[in-house]
Parts: sequence; C-alpha cells; structure tokens
Amino acid sequence: MAVNHGTTHSSGATDVVFTRSVFGAPCWVSLTSRDLDATQDFYGAVLGWQWRKARLGDRFRTALADGVPVAGIAGVAAVWQMVVAWTPYFAVTNADEAAARVRERGGTVAVGPISFPPGRAALLADRDGAPFGIWQGKLVTEWEAWRQAASTFITLHTRDAFDAAIFYGEVLDWASGLPGCCEVEYTEGRVLLRSRGDIVARIQSGSVDMPPDPSVRPHWQVHFAVDDVGPCVRAAKKHGGSVLEEGEHEAVLLDPDSAQFRVTSRRLR
Repeated sequence: MAVNHGTTHSSGATDVVFTRSVFGAPCWVSLTSRDLDATQDFYGAVLGWQWRKARLGDRFRTALADGVPVAGIAGVAAVWQMVVAWTPYFAVTNADEAAARVRERGGTVAVGPISFPPGRAALLADRDGAPFGIWQGKLVTEWEAWRQAASTFITLHTRDAFDAAIFYGEVLDWASGLPGCCEVEYTEGRVLLRSRGDIVARIQSGSVDMPPDPSVRPHWQVHFAVDDVGPCVRAAKKHGGSVLEEGEHEAVLLDPDSAQFRVTSRRLR
C-alpha cells in the first residue's frame, strides 16, 4: 500500500498525520481479549473509557478517552489461541523494511506486514521474545492528541537493556541522525527514549555490573496516567481484576484475562 511520506496534509480543518512524522516512537497500543464485553466493562470502570466499533469487524473495538481514540481491543484471543496482553506499536515509514530488519537481527515476525487501511501493520518479537508491533501509514489519532488523551508510556523489562536498545535502535532508526528521529539516553541500568523532547519509552534491566538475569521474562508494560490511583485499584478489584503491586501513586494491575498494565498518578509524569 502506498503511503504519503509527508508529515501531514490538510483535510478540511483536520490534519491527517502519518507515521513518518514520529517514526520510531510508540504511536498506539492494543489488547487481545477472550471476552470483549467483560474487557469493555473492566476498562470502562478502571480508566473511564468509552467504546465504538472498529472497522475491522465485530470482534474489534476502539477505546475512547474524552472522545479521542486511544487504544484498540481485539476479542480474538480465544478464537486464534493468542496470548492475552497489551502490545505497543511503533511508528515506521516502511513496515516491510522494518520487519526485514527484525529478522536480520534475530527477532521474529509473527504476523504481517499486512494491510489494515489506512496503513500496514505487523506483530513482531525482539530477539529476547518481547512482543511489539509496528504501524505504517495514517495515525489513528494525531500523535500529540493521543499522548495527551491516553498519557501512554511504555517500559521494556528485559535481561539486557543496552543490547535491547541496540536491537530496537537498528530496527526503528533511533538515534540515526535522520530528521525527527527519536533520541536515546543511556543511564544507570536503563535506556530512555525521547520523541519531540518527551520521554515516551524506557528500557530497563538489572545493574550494569551484573550479568543479564535469566529469570526475567522480557515484555513491554503499558502505563496509563490517571488522576487518582486508589479508585482505579478499587474498580479493578470490583470488576474481576487483581492487583500485583500497589503504592500511593502507582499500581500494577491485571484485568480479568490477566493482561498486565500499570496506572500512574499524573503528578509523577
């Protein structure tokens, strides 16, 4: 599918934004589910989301925060024997090239790239097995609006943060020197990813003085900013979820399908 590689073009009063404008940055998150109705009830109660049907069919929904599309839900886990999990998608200018880079560097291409008008997507895994997606084409929601409405932040928990940063950097053109590319900052035991000056992702592992921890199951964790963590925790328990970690300003929750995510007080962002 041909993609306009310009940053935006005008469509009436609305700018249509393409992945080239934020390439390398997370631009969407999606969730697989075994029970679409229960998933909608849970996240509606915990995060206040509303819902609309997606164009992909009856098993798909788009989550809205104050009317802004912020996430996709696919009720296909039981049908397709898929793992239930939140998955981040990164913006790319060419999904086929990005998928080829994943293969060349020891990662896995699980699905795609395939066309999902108005773009192309693929579901992948890095060389340590952490699943992630890529998206080429028109963004579902303009990036700044998505960031403001969803306040989404993602963290890769992995065995070797610096090795993972090299893999993703080569696949997604991080710190490539290309105009608009994401910037990478290396700190003690973790890597920070910046896009347009904002920290949008983090990769973390153990201390740099320690060998990679084989007990860590590499995965991306999705964070959502909320006004108050306490009510989210109580709503999660009431609607069939559970709590893995709980603090005053942050909590790790499981939805009824055991998909893990984190809620963080906006005051910490």
